[in-house]
Parts: sequence; structure tokens; C-alpha cells
Amino acid sequence: HSLSARGMTPPVVVRALGSALLLLGLVLCLPTAAARKTTEPPEWTVPKEDTDSPYGSLWPLPQTVRFDGECYRLNQGRFQILHSSTSTATVGCGILDDAFRRYFGYIFSSSYRTTHRRPVSSGLETFSQLVYEDDYDTHLINKTDIIDFPRFTHRGILIDSSRHYLPVEVILQTLDAMSFNKFNVLHWHIVDDQSFPYQSITFPELSQQGAYHPVTHIYTASDVKEIIEYARLRGVRVIPEFDTPGHTQSWGKGQADLLTQCYNGEEPSRTFGPVNPAVNTTFGFMTKLFKEISRTFPDDYIHLGGDEVDFSCWRSNPTVKQFMESHGFGTDYRKLESFYIQSVLDIVSANRKGYMIWQEVFDNGVKIKPDTVVEVWMESNVKRELAKVTRAGFTTILAAPWYLDYVSYGQDWVKYYQIYKVEPRNFTGTAAQKKLVIGGEACLWGEYVDGTNLTPRLWPRASAVGERLWSQENVTVLGDAYSRLTKHRCRMIRRGIPAEPMFVGHCAYEYKG
Repeated sequence: HSLSARGMTPPVVVRALGSALLLLGLVLCLPTAAARKTTEPPEWTVPKEDTDSPYGSLWPLPQTVRFDGECYRLNQGRFQILHSSTSTATVGCGILDDAFRRYFGYIFSSSYRTTHRRPVSSGLETFSQLVYEDDYDTHLINKTDIIDFPRFTHRGILIDSSRHYLPVEVILQTLDAMSFNKFNVLHWHIVDDQSFPYQSITFPELSQQGAYHPVTHIYTASDVKEIIEYARLRGVRVIPEFDTPGHTQSWGKGQADLLTQCYNGEEPSRTFGPVNPAVNTTFGFMTKLFKEISRTFPDDYIHLGGDEVDFSCWRSNPTVKQFMESHGFGTDYRKLESFYIQSVLDIVSANRKGYMIWQEVFDNGVKIKPDTVVEVWMESNVKRELAKVTRAGFTTILAAPWYLDYVSYGQDWVKYYQIYKVEPRNFTGTAAQKKLVIGGEACLWGEYVDGTNLTPRLWPRASAVGERLWSQENVTVLGDAYSRLTKHRCRMIRRGIPAEPMFVGHCAYEYKG
């Protein structure tokens, strides 16, 4: 679609070609940008003197940016963002019309907060980042030509609402921040061992018994619908994760005989292990549950987990051992795991859904469909794993270098940004293999994260991942990134996102009270 911006002197045109290519013919008072450097020493500290980036506060950095010396003033009383005459979208396209109104507020209000649930587009986000104010509160924009599109199609954030319940408003705030950083996938790790907050219509006892609280700490069907719609209006997909057969202790509280009874010798213990694959009732339950999940979450994919399955309980259970013998599995419990996972994959496929899995499913030789997405999360031998998965022809996303729950003192955003550490396609393989790596995810697991600190712990650290997945591979200069990211962090705060400080300093808008 094409957009026109009126109320500028002279008018400015913002044009989007197709769904990805943006050409912003805008106005700027900055010198022509210098060529980017492509190397950086491995150790880096904050510069002693503040050096502005030639790219201002653009984050993530567009594919190409060209400035000239012309500068234009935006007249708040006359400024409009409109569909151009050549646009395929027209007035009445709710997503775009609401986005126009929302970004008007971002541009002109000194304290605009994201309380209105309006949609966003990457092009409008870039446009808003080009607008600045002078000492007299005049809104200005420099003439700028931008061609922009993401380098990777999958740019995700994983949140964990099982280890700590995350209030709906906090999840919505996360979606706002994702849109400001051009992420497009919310990987919602909604349940796990610790709690089952998803309120199932088919099996309500799962959350009644498995949630931290059956009323206050659950996600109702209405909550889920609100989150999905809020995300959709911001160009974000919601992919739920229901991880089995491990990570399911909370499931067993509301579903008798689902988990495997562990044994001490010949006597049952008081503990339970993974889902029991040796009884037919397990698969009847999974069929009904995933049918409901497939209706509730409209995305084409469901994440099925499959990681960290402990075989010790299966080994102790006489019924499971008998099942192993009758199926010719011997003592190889990976074959039992494969039997279970293949059965669940068939159930999900029957509901016309694709699936994502953690890398162990692939590593253990489970038969998976050609369109399966494999998520690589183990830090050891990442390059070898990427090569192996893509050599087998599977679409792959990378999470291993971007576990944000590992917090370190100082400039720890750098470790998520440095190209030689976190480049998703930096492995030995063919060009065709590397095309199969479609992006990555920043993962914030919830052992030490709840609604009080999710947002500041994510941002601006996740912003570093966002630029790595959006911008060109040669965008690597840490000093330039630091300058832009500190300004972007201030912009997020101004929009109501409590992003953590990166170092000593202040935000310029603070002087205005």
C-alpha cells in the first residue's frame, strides 16, 4: 500500500511496495551517512564521550538509509497520514486507519502512553522514529530515503507464563514493545511443570487443579482471544506451546492417570514422571485437548516442545516396561519417546496444524513432517546442529544465543548483538541450507520473572536481538548501536514501556517535566 503524509512543508510521501519494501521519501537535517564498518574488537566498553550515530535513533536499522540536508516542519494542526491514490488499501481498512491515529499520538504527544489498543505497522514505526523536536518544541523531520524489509521472517519473543503467572496487561504491554522493535512472533510458553494457567473448555479441571489459583491466575477463553487480537493488530502472530511428554507435572493434578507412576523397586513411589505413553487414554485425552487448542489459537502452527524428557520414571514402571517389550523397543527409551511424539504429531496434523519442536525431537530420530520447524536451543555445538537440521531439509529457528534470563552485570545487551557470536547463518552449509534458517527468538524463561519485572528485563536487551534479526548482517558497530539504542530506549519509556537503563545518563524528554 502507499501512504501520504500531509501537513508537512512540502508534502512527504511514504510508499510501501508489496508487504515488505518501504520507501520513505522524507525530510532530514543530518549529513550523509558514513559507510558502515564491519569489524569490532571482541571487548567493548561504553565510550567516554557521547558520540551520536549518523542514523539518529533508528532501531532496528533499516536496510538502506540516505539523508540529505533538507529539513521540514510538521504542522500538528494540518498533519495527516492518508492512503495514496495508488494504494491497494482504502479508507475503511481498520488496521491501517487505527494505526494512523495511534502514530499521530506517538509523534505529537509529549507523554503518549500505549493505553489505546491500536495496531502498528513497521513503516509507521520507522516514520515516527525520524520525527524529532527542537528546543522550541517544533516537530521536525529530515528528508530521508529508506528502503527497508526484514532480513529474517521469524523474529520472536518467548514468554513463560507457567513458572510465574503473567497478567494479561503485562502481555499486552509486551506486544506493544515488540511492535516498537519489529518483532512479529509471540511464542507463548503458556503451561509447564509449575502451573497450568490455560483454562480449557474441554478439561476445565486442568486449570482448576493445576493453576496457581483457579480464578485469578488463569487465562480464560476471553483473555486468550483478547491477546491474539491485540497481537494481530500489531502484526504479531501468537504461537502457543504445550510441551509434552516432559514438563507436564501440572497437567497431572487435574487429569488422573495421565502421568507415569514412578516406582521404587516393586513399590509405587509418591512421584510421577512424564506423560504415560503406554495407555490408550493418554491419546484420547490429547486428541480432545489439541482439537480445542487448534480452534482457540488460529495460527497455522503449534509448538509441541518435546525437550528434556527424563526416562528414569519410565524405566521404573512395570506397565511401561511391558509396553516397551511388546513393541520391540528393547531398552531404548528414545524409541518410546518417538512413539509418543509421532502420535501427538499425527493428532495435530489431523487438525490441519503445522508444528514447531525443540531440537531434541529431531536429534532423537522422530519421524517428522517436511514442513516441521525445528528450534535450536542448546548452546553446545550450535553450528553443527544448524548444519545437521538444515541438511535434513527442515526449516530452522535459532534460540540458543538469546536466552535473556541469563543476566550479567554491565553491557550484557552486547552478547546478544555481536555478529560473530549470534549470526543465525554462520555455519558450514550450502546456500539452500542457510535459507532454511528463517530467524530466531529471544527467550525469557520465568523462574525469576513475573509481571513486576518482565518488561524491564526484556527491554532493551531484546532490542539487540531485534536488530540482529531485522538489519543487514554487516550492521555490527557497537558504538553506533549503543548511541541509537540509548535513544530508542528513551523513546520506549516515553511510550510507556519501562525499559531498563543501559548505563549512566538521562533521557532528553525528562527536562520537559
